Amino acid sequence: MRNIARVGVFIVAAGMASVTALPAYAMMPTGTNPVASTVNAGQTFVDTSAPATQTLDVDAEAQVSALSATRDSYNSTDASVLQAQRDAEAAAAQAAADAVTAAARAVETAATPSSGPKTFAPPQGGYSGEAVVAYAEQFVGVVPYGWGADPNDSFGCDGLTQYVYGQFGIALPRGVDHQAALATQITQDEAVAGDLVVWPGEHIGIYDGAGGVVHSPDFGRYVEHAHSLWGSPVFYRL
Repeated sequence: MRNIARVGVFIVAAGMASVTALPAYAMMPTGTNPVASTVNAGQTFVDTSAPATQTLDVDAEAQVSALSATRDSYNSTDASVLQAQRDAEAAAAQAAADAVTAAARAVETAATPSSGPKTFAPPQGGYSGEAVVAYAEQFVGVVPYGWGADPNDSFGCDGLTQYVYGQFGIALPRGVDHQAALATQITQDEAVAGDLVVWPGEHIGIYDGAGGVVHSPDFGRYVEHAHSLWGSPVFYRL
C-alpha cells in the first residue's frame, strides 16, 4: 500500500509538471493570436491616440492664434508707420505752402504803398535833366497809375510828366501828343537824362539817360523805373 501511494503521488506530480511546462499559448482561448499575445505580454503599450490628437489640436490652435496675433501686430505696426509717414508728408506740404504764402504776403506788403499821407521832397537845386529824373524817382512804387496828375491821387503817363516838369517851372498840357508838340524832336544818340521818351499817340515818360525811362505804366501798377526801352520810341527835348 505504501508503494502504491508513492506511485500515485509521482503520477500527480508529473502531471502537474507537464501542465506547468506547457507553452503559454496552449492555455489561451481558441482563436487567440499567439504571437500577438506573446508580444502584448512581453511589452507594455499605451494607447495615446485620443490624447495625442487632442494635444495636436491644441498646439495647432495655439500656433494659429500666435500667427494671427503676430500678423495683426505687423498690420497694426505697418498701418501706424504709414499713417505717420502720411502725417509727416502732409505737415511738410502744409509748411511749404505756409512759407510760400508768407513770402508772397511779404512781397505784397513791401510792394504796396502806405495808405497814410504821402510826403515828397521838393526838387533839389535848379532845373537839369538829372534833377528831373531824381525828383521823378521818388514816386516809383508809391503813386499808382490812374487818370490823375497828383502824387496824392494817381498819375497817368502824361500826368506824371506834367507834374514833374511843372515843379521845375515848365507847364505842360495833358495828352501825349500835346506835350510832344511843345518839344523839339531829337535822335536817341542825342538824348540825355530829362528828355522825353514818346510812343506817339500811346505813351510818354522821362528818359533816364542810360537807356531806360521813368514812367507811369498802366492800371494796377505804380510809377516805375524801367531800365530798358521797347518798341520804337521818339525822343523830344523841352
